[in-house]
Amino acid sequence: MLDTIYVVRHGFRSNWVVDPKSGKYTNNIRSPTGIDGDPALTSYGVEQSKQLAQRLTKMDDPIETIYSSPFYRCVQTLKPFIQGLYEEGSPPGSSTVKYEHGLGEWFGIADFEHPQPVQYEVLQAEHFPFLAQGTLFGVIPNPKGESIAGLHDRVARILNAIIQFEDRRPEQPRALLICTHAAVMIAIGRVLTGHMPADPNEEDFRCGTCSLSEYKRKSPLRAREEWQDWENGIGIAGGWDVALNGDCSYLSNGEERTW
Repeated sequence: MLDTIYVVRHGFRSNWVVDPKSGKYTNNIRSPTGIDGDPALTSYGVEQSKQLAQRLTKMDDPIETIYSSPFYRCVQTLKPFIQGLYEEGSPPGSSTVKYEHGLGEWFGIADFEHPQPVQYEVLQAEHFPFLAQGTLFGVIPNPKGESIAGLHDRVARILNAIIQFEDRRPEQPRALLICTHAAVMIAIGRVLTGHMPADPNEEDFRCGTCSLSEYKRKSPLRAREEWQDWENGIGIAGGWDVALNGDCSYLSNGEERTW
């Protein structure tokens, strides 16, 4: 069964601006996908991703399966690590990335539709050939945004689905890597551990750019279809302990852009 989950946030990205009345997103640097609100990493973010890649190759539990948000900056953050795996002759499956909408960016509730990621087929064919497959689980964020409660529900659903899937695979992977965004990274920590603060703005799980968190499974309980009951210290699929909380010690400039 899966017993280790690593979570990383994407590297330093270029910024966007959104007009709250019209819902129009603009970006000074054109996105490789042509979608405003789907920016690439800055050159600094690329350097961060290379430092992260070096750290990921040294984890105590080798990474056997990888999931990513479908936004460009997350898959781009994984690229140096994937390239390193190819060069070293990685085990089957570990050098491919699964594209999953349920790990995508969190946008607040609005009257307009927020930017949506490019389709898997385009991202795989035109940018990242190491993408293994499109979304499996049908967990799609509301295009008009989510409340904070809605974000945590979405994260609980997608994590439960991923853990169920990985637990049932005949390969029996032990360690999983997820690349996502700041708000989702925080929600992942809360859902895995079952610790939801009374004030959702409390600083509990760290999420600097290219930071790394690690969670260890507490119980051999398998994930169930019922994903809602995770609060009060229960956690998804038997609960998880924090081994690393937004570690940035391997980055040359340490923690940056945390919430």
